[in-house]
Amino acid sequence: MSSSFGSIFKIHTFGESHGPAVGVVIDGCPPRLPITTDEIQLDLDRRRPGQSRLVTQRDEEDSVEIVSGWKDGLTLGTPIALLVRNKDHQSGAYDHLKDLYRPSHADFTTDKKYGIRAHEGGGRSSARETIGRVAAGAVARKLILESSQIEVLAWVHQIHQISGSYENANIKLDDVESSPTRCPDPEAASAMVEAIEKARKDGDSLGGIICCRITNVPVGLGDPVFAKLEAELAKAMLSLPASKGFDIGSGFSSADLTGSEHNDPFILSESGEITTATNYSGGIQGGISNGENINFRVAFKPTATIASAQNTVTTGGEEIKVKAKGRHDPCVLPRAVPMVEAMACLVLGDALLRQATVDYL
Repeated sequence: MSSSFGSIFKIHTFGESHGPAVGVVIDGCPPRLPITTDEIQLDLDRRRPGQSRLVTQRDEEDSVEIVSGWKDGLTLGTPIALLVRNKDHQSGAYDHLKDLYRPSHADFTTDKKYGIRAHEGGGRSSARETIGRVAAGAVARKLILESSQIEVLAWVHQIHQISGSYENANIKLDDVESSPTRCPDPEAASAMVEAIEKARKDGDSLGGIICCRITNVPVGLGDPVFAKLEAELAKAMLSLPASKGFDIGSGFSSADLTGSEHNDPFILSESGEITTATNYSGGIQGGISNGENINFRVAFKPTATIASAQNTVTTGGEEIKVKAKGRHDPCVLPRAVPMVEAMACLVLGDALLRQATVDYL
C-alpha cells in the first residue's frame, strides 16, 4: 500500500484512525529552514476535529511532536518525523460496522483488495490520515514562503446548493477564518451553517466546493509533459478523502468559449514585466507556471458515513440496513480547507526543489 507523495520533497504518512498515533516522515527538506512546532500546530488546529459544532465532535488536541530532523528551531536536512498521538478514539462505536460494508465508503474495496481492513474509523481511509499531510504541508508552506514568497490560501466556496459571492483576489485569511464554515461570504456562511446543522439533525451529510489561490508563483515551475504543474496539483487534490473533482483556471467552462475569448493576451506591466491581461489559464500554460496567480477548485462529495438507514450487504453476503453510529462530519468542507492548502504547499515545495536542479544545470 503506497503512502508516499512527492519526488524531492517527499513525504510518507503513517498510522490508522484508531491506532496509537498518526504522523509523517519528510525526506528531502533542505537544512537550516526555520520552523517551529507552533507553526505546524497552527495548521493542525485548523484541521482538527471538535473545533466547532459543524464537524465531528471527536475531542483531539492533535498536538504535534517533532521526533527527528530538527534542532534549535532549524531543520537538519535529515528525515523529519512528525507524530500526533490519538487520544480520544472510541473504537467500540464501530463494532456494528465490523462485518458489513458502508455504502460509498472504502470498506468493500479495501477488503476485496487486501483481504483485511481496520474497520474502526476506516483505518487509513479515514480523514485522520491527513494529519500527516497537514503537518508536512506546514513545513512545505514555510519552505515556499522563505524561498519565493509563495502564499497559499483556500476557502469554502459552496456547500450543497449554497455558494459564496466575493472578489477572489481580495480574500484574506481573516475572512476565511471569520466563520466556522470557512466561507468568506458572511451571508452565504450563515446559510451554510443552517444547512449543515439540518443535515446532521436529519442524519445526512453535504458536499461542496473549495477554491484555492496561490500567489507570488515564479515563472517556470512544472514540466511540459507528464509532470505538468496542474497535473501534480490534480493528483494531490484527488488523493484527499472525499474529493471527486478538480478544475483549474476556466476549467470546464472553457468548453463554452472560443479561442479568441479564452486566450490570455500578453501585456507589459508598468514595471516592464511580461504578464497577461486575463487569467483563464489559471496561472499555468503548457504545464509550466507563467507567474500569474494559480486558481483551482476541488469538489468534495457528501460524507459517506451517515446516521440515516441505508441498504447494504454484510461480509457474509446478507442484505441488511445500517445506521452508522459514532462521531462523523456532516460536511467535510470546513476541515478540508487546510488539507487542500497542505497538498498545494507540498506540490509547490517539490516543484521549487526540482526547478533548483534545472537552474543548477
